[in-house]
Amino acid sequence: MLKHTPLNAMHHASGARMVDFGGWEMPLHYGSQIEEHHAVRRNAGMFDVSHMLSIDIGGKDAKPFLLRLLANDVEKLTTPGRALYTCMLTEKGGVIDDLIAYVLSANRYRLVVNASTADKDVAWMQSQSTGMQVTITPRRDLAMVAVQGPNARVKVWQAIRGSEAVSAPMRPFNAVEFGDQLIARTGYTGEDGFEITLPAQNAASFWQRLAEAGVAPAGLGARDTLRLEAGMNLYGNDMDENVSPLDAGLAWTIDLTGPREFVGKTALKVGPKREFLGLLLTDRGVLRAHQLVRTARGEGEITSGGFSPTLNQSIAFARLPKGAVPGETVQVNVREKWLNANTVKLPFVRHGKPLVSV
Repeated sequence: MLKHTPLNAMHHASGARMVDFGGWEMPLHYGSQIEEHHAVRRNAGMFDVSHMLSIDIGGKDAKPFLLRLLANDVEKLTTPGRALYTCMLTEKGGVIDDLIAYVLSANRYRLVVNASTADKDVAWMQSQSTGMQVTITPRRDLAMVAVQGPNARVKVWQAIRGSEAVSAPMRPFNAVEFGDQLIARTGYTGEDGFEITLPAQNAASFWQRLAEAGVAPAGLGARDTLRLEAGMNLYGNDMDENVSPLDAGLAWTIDLTGPREFVGKTALKVGPKREFLGLLLTDRGVLRAHQLVRTARGEGEITSGGFSPTLNQSIAFARLPKGAVPGETVQVNVREKWLNANTVKLPFVRHGKPLVSV
């Protein structure tokens, strides 16, 4: 039996094509994945991300617990509402999950984890909390809607009257509590916007108000092409428990220089074993995950790939041999043919503007 978000009926009523995504029935698209992608890049689109799980962390030892649990340093969360992107690691340095951590007040934090790993994440957190005064509370009573695009924030202010006063001054990777809603200036598209967490029973009316404000519904298909263009990793494709974050382009999320000890730190001290770069296909074809990449230094593999509507060209992430750098020509095995691609620095697109030459 597939799980349903509080917005499931709204998706069916809108004629969405529904698919199984990690055990959840989720919208792939509402008619045109390409149009949904462009709506986010050019105006505003909304995504149901209620399948992701908010987990509240509290208690006297909440901060010490997170200092050990997370690879990034929650000491950076100096004021209420601040957020950071981080990973939870195994003792061997593999990625259990990537997530966003918010500090809401003293000894009160919220983590937002991926849907496919949520149960595993909660179990891992509980196993790491032994002997500590900490509460771990999964919040399946909440829904989450991401509104993304150059006009996204204005549209949200139309749908949540009065929220502009507190959220307009907010910088990226910050959040504010507004009544029973958490409005976070975060996202997974490379565009500006908000991710709004709210009580599940209020999700449908909020979705309707956004639609009336001119926000286009968008599904998993557009979400994937947008995050790919933006150079954002997908758990299960670009990293997992067998992959070091250092080999997945996530070194910037790891605090290896400070004295703090966290789970997996010792294993990461060996450094990266591979390079993580973008690929821009110069021949005709489509790049996909698991395709073999041939370089002057040896073989690599694509971890995520697809067609970029913004660039009108196929793009990918690839894990390549040590020493690979942007600006090299490599070959990719696409349906038993070796096609040429150029290595590039990620991301491909930021705020709707291409960062690579096509």
